[in-house]
Amino acid sequence: MTRDEIMKIVEEENIHFFRLQFVDIFGFMKNVAIPRSQIEKALDGKIMFDGSSIDGFVRINESDMYLIPDYDTFVVLPWRNKEGIAAARIICDVYRADGETPFEGCPRVNLKRVLAEAKEMGYTMNVGTEAEFFLFEVDENGRATTETSDVAGYFSLDPEDKANDCRREIIETLEKMGFEIEASHHEVAEGQHEINFKYADALACADNTITFKWVVKSVAARYGLHATFMPKPIFGINGSGMHTNQSLFNLDGTNAFFEESSDLQLSNTAYKYIAGILKNAPSFVAVTNPLVNSYKRLVPGYEAPVYAAWSASNRSALVRIPAARGMSTRTEVRCPDPSTNPYLALAMMLNSGLDGIKNDLPVPGPVDKDIFEMNDEQMAAEGVTVLPGSLKEALDIFKANPLSKETLGDHIFEKYIEAKEAEWDSYRCSVTEWELENYLSIY
Repeated sequence: MTRDEIMKIVEEENIHFFRLQFVDIFGFMKNVAIPRSQIEKALDGKIMFDGSSIDGFVRINESDMYLIPDYDTFVVLPWRNKEGIAAARIICDVYRADGETPFEGCPRVNLKRVLAEAKEMGYTMNVGTEAEFFLFEVDENGRATTETSDVAGYFSLDPEDKANDCRREIIETLEKMGFEIEASHHEVAEGQHEINFKYADALACADNTITFKWVVKSVAARYGLHATFMPKPIFGINGSGMHTNQSLFNLDGTNAFFEESSDLQLSNTAYKYIAGILKNAPSFVAVTNPLVNSYKRLVPGYEAPVYAAWSASNRSALVRIPAARGMSTRTEVRCPDPSTNPYLALAMMLNSGLDGIKNDLPVPGPVDKDIFEMNDEQMAAEGVTVLPGSLKEALDIFKANPLSKETLGDHIFEKYIEAKEAEWDSYRCSVTEWELENYLSIY
């Protein structure tokens, strides 16, 4: 899309309000709203904001930053049309005060850098994310609860699925915004849902994922519901994952993972990529599974993989190879959850896979047994390693792996660790309901 095309839509759709969106290092969408009179200035990248007010960005003495828009992310917001007056949004990269230097703390800028390095190796990356979420009721004060009137189960139909109308409007809204929806269904747990949209190149996929979460929350609020992408909101039932389908393509447009004559029709590049994912997964989960709560989902028995292994079919393995071949040949990494910052998560997984290619890492054999049923000796014999069991453990492994800083850059790496260690320390010092229930009356 060009600047002139955007301005034509602004006139035709009577757009009076314009949202300049960007993402902080923790994956939270930020927004600068401007009136119609400032739209052309915004499209020229002349809008500034105070970067010192954003967690993990810059110090107060270097606060002025520019928002440089990506025209391809421009979209009219379907739910914001009131009496013929419309609103639109555009996603921006963050630049330093000179207006010419990309800010190294911008996750979108960082992902672009990693993708450029992959392109130098001869690859582009295609990704499709599957972000599950819960729809919960709110209380009389509008605060989120973990209650739901939706008692449907996996793939259930009406009338059990009480949130069906909300999910339908989410889909309709996404389609109006240009998403190609491939499927939607009720998930395993009560109140849990999944909407799948078509894969895209990695940058567009990260943009789409962050937009998807925003749309889901916005539409749910219109129905008096709270949508949450928290990984494990309720004990004892399945949590929400974000299975991430990913493949490398050669610069000539062919799928670098497909080789028709080989075993499983996977190329040597695909096997090396899988090897890199398995090697680096114990460290990159600090990013793909970024919350204390993330590790309440990564436990055996709830479909969330906790073991670094791969298989062509086994859903208890970290990496699964979906059945499709040819141009659709891909790997599915099953550990990420939807609380992750997709820009950082895709950068970490891409660089992990490329590490396997660069260093010609040997891939272990596939594990087609149910890993949850294997003992420690059996897992050791199969070469299966265990993912970290807590955010603290994940951060320690993350810090020890040189690939982490190489992928995120010094700024994001240091700010991310600082914030996540503070989060862990706050959790460690907290007294929980579980402790009170189990200890107060006994000791």
